[in-house]
Order: sequence, then C-alpha cells, then structure tokens
Amino acid sequence: MQIQWLHTRSWPDRLVLIIGLVLLHVGVLIATSAAAEPIVYTLRFSEAQNHYVDIEARFPGSDRPETELMMAVWTPGSYLVREYARHIESMDAVDANQAALPLVKTRKNRWVVTSPKNEPIIVRYRLYCRELSVRTNWVGHEYAMLNGAPTFVTLANGRSLAHHVKLELPRHWRQSVTSLARLDDGTPHHYLADNYDQLVDSPIVCGNPDIHRFSVGGREHILVNQGAGDVWDGAQSAQHVAKIVREHQRMWGVVPYKNYTFFNMIVQSGGGLEHDNSTLMLTNRWYFRERKDYLRWLGLVSHEFFHTWNIRRLRPVPLIEYDYESENYTHSLWIVEGITSYYDDLALARCGLCTQTEYLALLSKNIETLQAVPGRKVQSLRESSHDTWIKFYRPDENSNNARVSYYTKGAVVAFLLDAKIRQATNGSKSLDHVMREMYRRYSGARGYTPTQFRAVASGVAGDNLNAWFAAAIDQTGELDYEQALAWYGLQFKTAEAKSGDKKDATDKTPKTWVGISTRTDDGRLLVSRVERNSPAYRAGVNVDDEILAINGFRVRPDKWASRLKQHKIGEQIRLLVARIEQLKTIEVTLQESPPRNWKLMPLPKATDQQKQHLERWLQAE
Repeated sequence: MQIQWLHTRSWPDRLVLIIGLVLLHVGVLIATSAAAEPIVYTLRFSEAQNHYVDIEARFPGSDRPETELMMAVWTPGSYLVREYARHIESMDAVDANQAALPLVKTRKNRWVVTSPKNEPIIVRYRLYCRELSVRTNWVGHEYAMLNGAPTFVTLANGRSLAHHVKLELPRHWRQSVTSLARLDDGTPHHYLADNYDQLVDSPIVCGNPDIHRFSVGGREHILVNQGAGDVWDGAQSAQHVAKIVREHQRMWGVVPYKNYTFFNMIVQSGGGLEHDNSTLMLTNRWYFRERKDYLRWLGLVSHEFFHTWNIRRLRPVPLIEYDYESENYTHSLWIVEGITSYYDDLALARCGLCTQTEYLALLSKNIETLQAVPGRKVQSLRESSHDTWIKFYRPDENSNNARVSYYTKGAVVAFLLDAKIRQATNGSKSLDHVMREMYRRYSGARGYTPTQFRAVASGVAGDNLNAWFAAAIDQTGELDYEQALAWYGLQFKTAEAKSGDKKDATDKTPKTWVGISTRTDDGRLLVSRVERNSPAYRAGVNVDDEILAINGFRVRPDKWASRLKQHKIGEQIRLLVARIEQLKTIEVTLQESPPRNWKLMPLPKATDQQKQHLERWLQAE
C-alpha cells in the first residue's frame, strides 16, 4: 500500500520522499551502529601490592544527555546481597578529550553522568580487592582473582551490549586466564564478552599459575593451579579431575560447552562457585597430602562441575533472567544445590576415586549433620530455599535452632528420592533419569517450576510422589530412611572404637549432656551456642554467658568437659555465670547425650538382591 501511495505522487514529490526515506534509513543504521558499540574496560594493576585495580570504562554515546550506570549487588550462585559498590574508593567521568563530566551517585549502586549527546563517556574508578572468596575479588603482588559482578560498572540498560576487557599486567605476571573469548587484535590479554551476563559469568585470574590441559568427550579442559608450589601435584590432580568430568558427561548424556576451565586457587581458604564454562574454587595446599581432605577437594570439583548442567543450563524459572540489583527468590534451591550435593560425592564412587566405604562415610556425614540440627524441625526445605537471602549466608548463634541447610537436607532428600524411584521401578530407573529428562524438557530459556520437577519425578517413578514430596520438602517432619536402607541392604551403626583404644571400646557409660557449645576468649569460658530443647535451653542459659563455677567450685575453660563427667545423668547442677557483668546462678538438670548413630554400613547378612542394588547404585550405569 505504501508503494501504491508513492506512485500516486508527482515526480518531484516522489524524489523528496525517496531521499527522505534513504536518509531515515541511513540514520537508523548509524544509530544502530552506535548502539552496537561495545563497552570497553581497561584494567591496570600499578598498585597490586596494595590490593587495588584501576579500571577505565569507555561507554558508547547515546541520544540522551544523561547516562545511567549500575553495579551488581550480588553474583549468581551466591544468594546474598553483598553491596559490591562499597569497594569502589573513587570515581570520575571525562569525555573523549579528557574534559571532566558531571557524575552523581543516585543510589548505593547507581550513578548518572551528564554529557553531550552521542559522545562517548569514559568513567574511571579505583577498586579495593582484598577478600579471598569465590564471589569477590583479590588483588595482590603475586596474582589477581576477579569476578565480574564485583568488578564491572556497566550501563543500566546495556546488558545486551558486547563488553571488551583489556588487561595491562605488571611485568612479573605472564598470564591471564578466563573463559571469555580472546580478541584477536594483536593486543595481549584482550577479551570479549557477548553481553553483561557473560561478563559476570567469567572469572579472570592473572599472574603465573600452573596450567594443565586435558581432553574429555571431545572438549578441551584446563586446570589452573595458583599457588601449588612443590606441595600440590598438578598432573595427578588433573588426571583425577578428568575422571570426574567423564562421569558427569556420561550421567547427563550431553556436553553443552566447547571448553571448560577449573580455577583452583590454592590460597589456604575454601569455597567454590559455578559458571557456564568454568568454576572458581579456593582450597588449602595441604589438602593434597591428606586423603580425607583430598576427597573433600575432589567433591568440590565434582559439585561445581555438576552445576554446568544443574543451574547453569537447567534453571528454576525465577533464575532464568537475573535481576542483579535485588533478590531473586525461588523455592527450588534444594534442587539446585541439594541434588548437586548428592551427586558430587556419588560421582567420586562411580568413577573410582573413592571406595564404597569412603562414600558411605561421606553420605553418613550429611545425614549426621542434618539429624544433629534442631532447625530441621522448624524450617522446611522449601522455606530454606526461599529464605537463603536472609538466613543461609548470615548465620548466628541461633541458626542451628532455627534453620536447615538446603545443601545438606537437599542432598539427603536426593538420596532418599533416588532410592524411592529405584524401588518403584524395580531398579530400571533412577534420579539420573529424572535429571536427564528435566534437562531435555526445561534447559535453556524455558526453566522449570517446583510442580514440574515433581511431575517429572513422578512420571519416571511411575507413581504419584506428591505426598512424598510434601512430607520431605514442604513440611518439617523427620525423614524416613527405612525404605532406602532396606533397598540397599544398609543399616545405621554406631562408629566402632579405634583399634587399640580399649578404654573407648569397653566404656559403655552414657554421657551427660548440657546442650551448649563453648569457646574460650581471653581465658574466659563463654557459651557460644545453646541447643533448642536441651537442658541448658530449658534452664535459661544464654549465649555469651561466662561460665565461672559448677556447684560453687571454679571451673577453668580446659576443665569444662572433664568436670561434667563428674556428674550423673538426672543430677541437678548449679552453674554460676556472669551475664553482662552480673552474677547469676542457673540450675540445670543433666540428661543423657542424644544418640547420634548415623553411620551407614552394609548389613552383615544382606541378601544378594540388596548387594546388587548397592553395587548398581555406586557404579556408572
């Protein structure tokens, strides 16, 4: 119709209109080209020894006189608002000719720059980086470890733009490593993020790390060891990581990445955080020397790599599009972290990196930890997932009484769910099938809801599991272990005394229980935790009470445990405490210590069928 209308006009009118349309089209192209210009960051480390990085960010011009900038307040995978902008010490803005531009901070993490229209803006800021964690930054003389969210200020409406990162390294740093694509422009240490989400998702490590490369499933992987020294065997650990990679690729049945980087920061700390094509982990150099500690590290590797599928590509609906400036609530973190915490150690058994006995001990530890927390009867797994933003990362002296970990209970529930599906299908299906089906249906931009997860699990089991999920996830009752133990031929058994420890082996005397944890501070014996419904809890003992005496006799911090042994179960003792500098006497009636018999062991007379179930569970299927 527009063409027909054009033909009805006179030739001069048509010429004017054609020229106008051409100019309009050119203008749109120019505007589109300008809008498509990348944000370019240059990072300089001239004062790395003082934990600073100086960042220059060049933003493309816009058709508005004011440009709004923002910085994330949290990072995906670590669900707590962390106020990253607090680490910015100074910030200013200039134009392309270095003339100062007005810059005003409008919110805790937002700024507005006033500038001529369609002219680029350069913002310079100094960032203090001295927090050794996987969700923050560290810059020092030997290396830098940077995460996207706490590092890069971006356009408030520019998440879809490309973001370039240029690193100007000190002379004694030879390498930079990241999962970002390298820009082939002849400039060393120059990287490209297709958008802001990718920038946030891609840690950067600079320095002189040891790098070990290996290929699994037709994909290239690298293990980056920073701080290994002569203690950590990089080649051997890389071989073990390769086994974990192979097992998870087998379990999921699809490899969704082109290459993958394991950042292993050996810095006498701990933690891990997952990303699409990499993971950032902190560990202790001495973990390589002790078997139990090394298994812990392998479990961390396994956990973070499992997230490559479970959360990085398969997400709850509320986490499909991240809001980097506020909380992103979901009731499904028990699936994200709990199921991952179940598979992390299970994969070690399946790929031969730990024995059956070692794996059962690891699973037993999760069960024991859960059963020792009074908060399991207060907070449901569903509530724990939702309230992580205000509770999980902010523990206090009452946390054990009031909350439950979606990691720990989630892992135990996953164990029970796996066994339930195996039992319902006579061993033909398992939780593996549920996770693969979830990935097939809901990975990518689709996402899933709690109802959809339960429906898929019920479908795989061939039975309606809604009542079971309601009890295990939505309510706070005790979990039922009987069916799972019967299926695998397992039992809970008290840990046996160590060989040669005759006293412990023969001493059957029940232990007295007060129900407090203590700490020593400047020679004072202080109460650090009071367990719900314990003798001390009912008597009114408070956290931070200083314990001075039992029944009128002074008790020193190093004698607290031995003095309690002098009293019998059912006996009433008088605790003299100092509370805010006031002396108080509290009468406490001692009880028997609650049984903590959560060590999983095979039944001595397990049937052949139970042994077969146990074997199939712990082997790659």
